[in-house]
Formats: sequence, structure tokens, C-alpha cells
Amino acid sequence: MNVRCTLKKNSDFHRLYNKGKSAVTPYMVVYCRKNGRQCNRLGYTVSTKLGHACVRNRVRRRLREIYRINSPRFNTGWDIVIVARTRCVGGDYHKMDAAFMDACGKLGLLQ
Repeated sequence: MNVRCTLKKNSDFHRLYNKGKSAVTPYMVVYCRKNGRQCNRLGYTVSTKLGHACVRNRVRRRLREIYRINSPRFNTGWDIVIVARTRCVGGDYHKMDAAFMDACGKLGLLQ
């Protein structure tokens, strides 16, 4: 069973930034680290540099949907943070999906 939880504490985000593995794509940066739990915990970071609130929320919704659709293919027990880059704002959904899956493949998150 692949249950999804969220990362909310600032310390969890900083732990991933400092000690986690990362993969960079033109659309996003993906950080990951094992958490020793039975679920994947996800966090999303979308900077104010990308635009106003409606633009940032659209990017965040797209990233959540990309993970939701592909979640059965992931191993459990990982903390994952996705940092959106400026190309996410006007980027093609299918290219973002392919970039995310490519980054997760490099990090060993896929089954």
C-alpha cells in the first residue's frame, strides 16, 4: 500500500537539502532520503520568484498530480521534496512528468 503523507516542518526540509540525494531537471530539483516509515512523505517548494499566488498554486497542483498519478510505481519509506524551477510556470505537463520520472529513476525511488 502506497500511502502519501506530507512534510511540513522546516527542519525536515533542511535535513533533505543538506543530507539528501538530489537530481536536477530543467523543470525541478528533486531531493530524497530514506525515512524508515511505511509511507512516502512529500514536500513542495515553489518560490515567490515564480509569480503571484495563483501561478504558484497552479504549479503546486501540477506537481501534486504528477506524483499522484505515478505513486504506484514508487518504493515506500522515502522523504521527497520537489523544488519547482522557473520553467514549471509555462512548461508542458507531459515534459514535466517525464522529467520528474527521470529524476526519480536516477535517485532509485522507482520499483
